[in-house]
Amino acid sequence: MEQFSGDDFGNLIYLVILGGVIAFWFFTAGRNSMNKVLQQLAVWALIFIGVIAAYGMWGDIRQTVVPEQSIVQNGERIELPRARDGHYYAVAMVNDVPIRFVVDTGATGVVLRKADAEKAGIILEDLAFLSEAMTANGKVRIASVRTDRFGFKGAEIPGFRVDVNEGQMSQSLMGMSYLQTFERIEISGGMLVLVR
Repeated sequence: MEQFSGDDFGNLIYLVILGGVIAFWFFTAGRNSMNKVLQQLAVWALIFIGVIAAYGMWGDIRQTVVPEQSIVQNGERIELPRARDGHYYAVAMVNDVPIRFVVDTGATGVVLRKADAEKAGIILEDLAFLSEAMTANGKVRIASVRTDRFGFKGAEIPGFRVDVNEGQMSQSLMGMSYLQTFERIEISGGMLVLVR
């Protein structure tokens, strides 16, 4: 059974006082029309109970509305829930900096957008955008760079090569060059699972 912490107790006292103040106001404001006061009080009581229920269930609600990835057994199993737009998103570490990627099994490599590359400490001025890659938006110039470390926390690979896209990208891509380092990739029940 969960312990009732001091913060929880303080929140409960605050909510009880707030409820008491609202009830007192209703009774004093509408002494002459008691039926109307009781109706309004019932509405406020339902709102109050709804807020308390939503607060207590927020963790479950958040996981349903905005599901998060989970890493099991120190990077041996990665579970990525399907987002509402139908894509799978992942947060991976690039030089110890968390970067959000869209998982793209149709992409050959890992491609960073310029903003994410800079965030990970890659100096864009030092890159030579000499190669080209075909994307859904046509040809783009890319620069290949070796990271210090890349991958999910606990499943990072030292000296991993990624490409930086010179053009505009809405999201960095996690492609097969990293995904194939896992032994198994499966999609089931709205979850993309990577297993070492």
